[in-house]
Amino acid sequence: MVEENNKAQASNSDWTDKIEVQDEATSYADGDGGKILNQEEIDSLLGYHSEEYDENSPHAFKTGVHAILNSSLVSYERLPMLEIVFDRLIRLMATSLRNFTQDNVEVSLESIESMRFGEYIDALTLPTLLTVFKAEEWDNYGLISLDSSLVYSIVDVLLGGRRGTAAMRIEGRPYTTIELNLVKDMIQLILNDLSTAFDPITSVNFSYDRTETNPRFATISRLSNAVIVARLRVDMEDRGGKIDLMIPYATLEPIRELLLQMFMGERFGRDAIWENHLMEQLWETDVELKAVMKDVEVKFGEISSWKEGSFLPLEMFPNDDISILCGDVPLLTGSMGRKGKKVVIKVKGKAEKNG
Repeated sequence: MVEENNKAQASNSDWTDKIEVQDEATSYADGDGGKILNQEEIDSLLGYHSEEYDENSPHAFKTGVHAILNSSLVSYERLPMLEIVFDRLIRLMATSLRNFTQDNVEVSLESIESMRFGEYIDALTLPTLLTVFKAEEWDNYGLISLDSSLVYSIVDVLLGGRRGTAAMRIEGRPYTTIELNLVKDMIQLILNDLSTAFDPITSVNFSYDRTETNPRFATISRLSNAVIVARLRVDMEDRGGKIDLMIPYATLEPIRELLLQMFMGERFGRDAIWENHLMEQLWETDVELKAVMKDVEVKFGEISSWKEGSFLPLEMFPNDDISILCGDVPLLTGSMGRKGKKVVIKVKGKAEKNG
């Protein structure tokens, strides 16, 4: 019994030594060989922010794993000429709104962003006034969003509100007909200025389509489609608000190559010297032509019986036209005659191409 107790104590001692060695190795690895992330670092890695996190914020999920999962439409090609268009727009809008409101108006461009249409709609702060406009030449639509503070500021200025007092804002009620009509006039000015801003690049007419207050009814594109959003700020002394100009990439597709220019009139892949050289060489190129009087189908047996002096009827009149072909392509028509020992052709015009 004494020997068995001694063996048990020795065995327990061995186990204790092994556990202590393992704990020392583990603590050594944790201390020097690796790093244990705390909760804040884990949240940052995954894209969450435990403090001041708002899922509906337009800046949510900008980092970490969520940024990777939601980055299918984050990277888009830059459109340099579109920045010039928006720069012209804010200068034109400042002049137009000063004349419209008879007040000191300042317009500034806050940012130009690319995002999904669904992200833009979800990030809208309600209440807001959404105006759908159409690009006539491009046969597609865009969206102008005015926040409520700008709407009430414009109405207050146009109806003679005092300077130095903030516009009265009544929550929970829809916009009245008078307010909508006043804002519609301002939106028409913005659309005219936007058309003028595009004039150096291309001629396009933006026309007013409709006004909505519910973002669900202002859907002009699929939620996953790419859009470009220009955020403008309008200040009228102590009053003002924000305007979002949203244009889908599909709307800009007809002038995509023009917007990709780094400067006005830039050419993509064209070499005028090579074009002129090619034109000169084409004029000096020899082309084989053939004159066809008429196509006639003859059986092989008849051809085998031909002899010198055999007669082949073509069923043609002397004034019938013949065709001049290059390969199998008809080019010209004319009449055939003889001058001395040579056969000549008088060209009458271009041949009609089949199909």
